[in-house]
Amino acid sequence: MQAREAVVALGPQSGVIFRKLGYPIPLGIKRGHHLHFDMKDGVRLGHTVVDEEAGYVLAPMVQGVRLSTGIEFASPSAPANRIQLKRAEEIARRLVPQLGQPVEEKPWLGLRPCLPDMRPVIGEAPRHKGLWFNFGHAHHGLTLGPASGRLLAEMMTGAEPFTDPTPYSAERFS
Repeated sequence: MQAREAVVALGPQSGVIFRKLGYPIPLGIKRGHHLHFDMKDGVRLGHTVVDEEAGYVLAPMVQGVRLSTGIEFASPSAPANRIQLKRAEEIARRLVPQLGQPVEEKPWLGLRPCLPDMRPVIGEAPRHKGLWFNFGHAHHGLTLGPASGRLLAEMMTGAEPFTDPTPYSAERFS
């Protein structure tokens, strides 16, 4: 395939490309877990519950409730670690006794690419004209996707960026 321009927007796999090209971007991978539960007796959770002390969130969903826990730093290929979910479930069941059984057989495990300053890399690769980066949004990828896509499109087309792109440059890690 040939193209004048290409965008590296591969989430946690972005490192496969930029490392081969010699960019010292310290992309790390945070792993997050969640599990859906049904609710007993037709009870519905009316609002999100955030337990900062115990480190979990209960969020109402169509299928019941989603229990989400914090993050862990581990190899993307490491087996799922259910310890956070297990601890959070024990506490959540005391708070919400109507919490039923898991809807899914296994918890969801997601990989979240992040950088030490918690800002994504957005912009042209410093040494490769026509190669653009847009990755490292941590667990805000869906939320920040439209804004980072807009910023990247403005940079690629030469339009006036809606915000200063400097804080997102890959050169901040050089």
